[in-house]
Amino acid sequence: MSRRGSSNGRQARQRRTPQPSGLRKGLAIVAAAAAGAGFVGLGSTSAGASTSADQRVDFTLTVLHTNDDESQLLGVDGDTNGNGTIEPDEVKAYGGAARYAALWDRLRFQALVGRPSPSTKGTAVTDGSTFWGGKRGVLSLSGGDNYLAGPEFSASLERGIPFYDALAIKRLGLDASGIGNHEFDFGPDVYADFIAGFGGSLPFVSANLDVSGEPKLKAYADKKIIRSSTVVSETGEQIGVIGLTTPELPTVSSPRGVKVLDDLAGIANAEAAQLTKKGINKIILVSHLQDIDNELALVPRLRNVDAVLGAGGGEILADPGVPLVPGDKAERGYPLWATDADGQKVPVATTTGNYKYVGQLVLRFDRRGRLLSADDEQSKPVRVSGAGADAVTKDSWTRKNVEEPVAAHVASLAGAVVAQSEVSLDGVRGNVRSRETNLGNLLADALRWAGAQKAAEYGVPAPVVGIQNGGGIRNDAVIPAGKVTVLDTYDVAPFSNFVVVVPQVPRETLRQLLERGIAATPSAAGAFTQVSGLSFTYDVTKQAQVVNETTGEIITPGARVQNIVLDDGTVVVENGQVVDGPAISVATNDFSARGGDAYPLKGLDFTPVGTTYQKALEDYLTEGLSGKVIAADYPEGGEGRIKSIS
Repeated sequence: MSRRGSSNGRQARQRRTPQPSGLRKGLAIVAAAAAGAGFVGLGSTSAGASTSADQRVDFTLTVLHTNDDESQLLGVDGDTNGNGTIEPDEVKAYGGAARYAALWDRLRFQALVGRPSPSTKGTAVTDGSTFWGGKRGVLSLSGGDNYLAGPEFSASLERGIPFYDALAIKRLGLDASGIGNHEFDFGPDVYADFIAGFGGSLPFVSANLDVSGEPKLKAYADKKIIRSSTVVSETGEQIGVIGLTTPELPTVSSPRGVKVLDDLAGIANAEAAQLTKKGINKIILVSHLQDIDNELALVPRLRNVDAVLGAGGGEILADPGVPLVPGDKAERGYPLWATDADGQKVPVATTTGNYKYVGQLVLRFDRRGRLLSADDEQSKPVRVSGAGADAVTKDSWTRKNVEEPVAAHVASLAGAVVAQSEVSLDGVRGNVRSRETNLGNLLADALRWAGAQKAAEYGVPAPVVGIQNGGGIRNDAVIPAGKVTVLDTYDVAPFSNFVVVVPQVPRETLRQLLERGIAATPSAAGAFTQVSGLSFTYDVTKQAQVVNETTGEIITPGARVQNIVLDDGTVVVENGQVVDGPAISVATNDFSARGGDAYPLKGLDFTPVGTTYQKALEDYLTEGLSGKVIAADYPEGGEGRIKSIS
């Protein structure tokens, strides 16, 4: 689910152009391919091989799966009224690492013995259904994005190894974990620290990542802890698990020396062929491709893969009648189905993440390892509830060792006031990714201010422009007028992005940077630019910039930006034409400076100035603004820094 850009998919996701890997993105493209490629059953779980009298079930495999839990260790709210209002007794009524661990154990017990555990109550685990015959086994998997920067993860960074997130995941007793994009948000070294918390007990799988350029990760690869695939033995059966990671990794995270290969089908098929030669006839693909439609588009090119678990997209898949967290709505059924290159039907499943649901995919195989079907009744997401008939009592170990210390850490952040604001500050996701907002202005100003404060110390010119990508503003809410706390700044700016100064940005590059920001307008996109030190106008009827999402290369320059004027009156673009003049010093975050969100800054020299963008915001509020956000300086709706003239 996208670090600092539009890749995090819990809400509407930006559709992108086809990649060299052959992934076809977007539901319309997938639907159009259905007739020729064999996609079936996109709206229900009824598609799948039926079990007839001459197809005896030899092995029932329950795959318990999770993905994109993203440090939501303390649980989530539930909107029981469906009106967007959270009642006081609903707060954190769903999810949470401790409830999740307890439910996971219940589901594992039921899958192995064919009946609910003695401690089971309500309908969360059993609804009167029966499992099919033959041997039973359980496979426990994560699709990756096991942590995400923010106030809860900051507790892990303060604690050190083992991270609280590692403790929570380890408690589930996983057989393998995929590798997502958020694993690299803090760079490869922090990911290595996360892996260290497992003491070598958990394999991390991705067949299309080359970690040899990062010493700490290479050490884990040498020990086969990071690997292309793994084999899990269950009741005498061997199950292969292959991993894939999004080819967009370099533009949505900070993998540094980690290389990502984009021939996904070729790589997965080669790995599956090797497993098959070893006699392994049950193979699961854990695929972190940022959108379940990408997995659906990949399946027609696969061979020897029995089921696919997607991750990164945040979709809610569930059949009618399956209990969901209040406010959640199913997009399609669970699982989805697609037909592979050999004409075999393959179930494709995912969960929305945040410790809200345990995915339960029940697969039935014959004695030759052929997938007969998925159990329509038992295959579903099981919500993690703390109230009502399906309530889950928290796992006491996880509550004591994870939730309680993390809650104490977060509470300490919530009590530290850094400013008083005269005006509500708009950080709603769709707004900061599509238009100027006063919170976007505030954060862009904070970057420029921090760059200026640190310029002499780091030997760079004071920046005259500040750029903050909308996807890096993460609170997805309006901060009411009144107190602004340290916790608010973490919610707004949760990533480990460091403020950098790019001292020499050519004027045409600055123009194309802003073109990148408004390329998707009027649709929302994480690449949208919130700006400081300049104002600009754009015409949405003009040519939008087109880029290669994997490499960031500009395929077609944009022509939407019509005018750019610096705060000192310097004209950079007039009537759509760049005005000759010196390069411009820009403050931004290091993710953007490295070409994240396909910003055209990759390759330009930049200097980090020793502070994160969260700390820049905190310090700007306390020092730069002397603890006061004035309505006249940051009016609701912005002050006209960004204007559409079409």
